[in-house]
Amino acid sequence: MAKKTSIGGWAYIWGGYSEAPIPLEEVLKKLAELGFDGIEMAAFPPHLESNTKEKRAEVKKMLDKYKLGISGLAAPFPSPATSSESDYIKALKENLAICVDMNIPKLRVDAVDAPTSIPGGMNYETCFSKVSSVWNKAADVCAKEGVKLIWEFEPGFLFNKPSEVTRMVYKVDHPNFSILFDSCHAYMSSVLASRHLGSKEILPKGVVQFAYMLTGKIGHIHLIDSDGTLHGDETSTHAPLGTGLLNFDEIMPAILDAGYKDDWWTIDLCFWPNALEATAGCKIFLDGLIKKYGK
Repeated sequence: MAKKTSIGGWAYIWGGYSEAPIPLEEVLKKLAELGFDGIEMAAFPPHLESNTKEKRAEVKKMLDKYKLGISGLAAPFPSPATSSESDYIKALKENLAICVDMNIPKLRVDAVDAPTSIPGGMNYETCFSKVSSVWNKAADVCAKEGVKLIWEFEPGFLFNKPSEVTRMVYKVDHPNFSILFDSCHAYMSSVLASRHLGSKEILPKGVVQFAYMLTGKIGHIHLIDSDGTLHGDETSTHAPLGTGLLNFDEIMPAILDAGYKDDWWTIDLCFWPNALEATAGCKIFLDGLIKKYGK
């Protein structure tokens, strides 16, 4: 099947647009003009600020107008480490309702807490086990609605070492739980060991090796470049495709060899100051990758 292209809608409401977010319909019109197949929705104001069926229906009608699908949903969650399981599942169900109402196939989560220390006075193993247990139950709830639960690791959040990411997905041990593999985050983690808690962990073959470590466990991808820096000293700087340090002629075959078979290939320009202007160039680059590797 032909690969489908999307881009994270948060790029147009955060970063350089935080003071004046770009209205969703303006974004959708631009994406349609550039030939995107869809958008990855952000359940944050002003794009999807109201958690009501009426608002979802309004947004879905707008998407249908521009003939755009939805590759996934990024939404707010409490900490899986420090919140109660019941509070976490409550938040999950609220976000899951958006997925069900809008026919969104994947729901993204992250570890929420900063990687500088173990939160809540827990020791490392207790925290790791708590998070894996909560995500196992969350994955089961999502499975009942036919929505995949995907975890995005990154320098901004706890458990971001390659070995931790790999260990976590196996410890969660649920067929409906997999990794959102962001090429930029993978580089910052495996090559530069950014914000690793305790000892640094660098992989000799970097992103390629990281992808192979997750064979059979990659459920979604974000494709974006890296200039080797952190945004605000917290998370990876998402540089436009083709402008940074990543060798996608090595990375794409590794991701595919590691078993990624989903049709959606998603761009992530999170926090990039001129994301709207950079979108066209990224789409051209992504189309080139699809032509070369997306068969």
